[in-house]
Amino acid sequence: MRPDNLRPILLVNKFDECFRFYRDVMGFKVGWGKEGDGYATFFVDEHIRLSIFKREQMAETIGTSGLPSESKSQDRIAIVFGVKDVVSTSKELEKQGARFVTPAIVRRDWGIRTIFLRDPDGNLLQFESPLQKDEWAEELRKEAGLYKGEI
Repeated sequence: MRPDNLRPILLVNKFDECFRFYRDVMGFKVGWGKEGDGYATFFVDEHIRLSIFKREQMAETIGTSGLPSESKSQDRIAIVFGVKDVVSTSKELEKQGARFVTPAIVRRDWGIRTIFLRDPDGNLLQFESPLQKDEWAEELRKEAGLYKGEI
């Protein structure tokens, strides 16, 4: 099976706050929906879309309304945004009100620089930019030689 596209939908409790976050802080163009609705789609760029949907409405749709909607646990998902420069991206997002949960960190073992933040509903967002191969850990360079294509 090969889908025609992949379109993540975040199931959120704080719909209006998340709507404003993705529109105003992240700067994504609204493709469908508005505050007060239960569903919205944002265009990250011409090829990438991200949607949000009220968690309770999805529970009604699939018949799981009687189950708990929250429990303490580790994160189950992270949305990764590849950017040219994590540091400049983080400064730009901070000006829009974003609060990061980690500083920008060089991860030589991963070959990237990362920074993490959460949206108003607590969803984990990772921003990453590639390191030059000479900045990678030696083990990563060796491992990368085993694979063809991008890491």
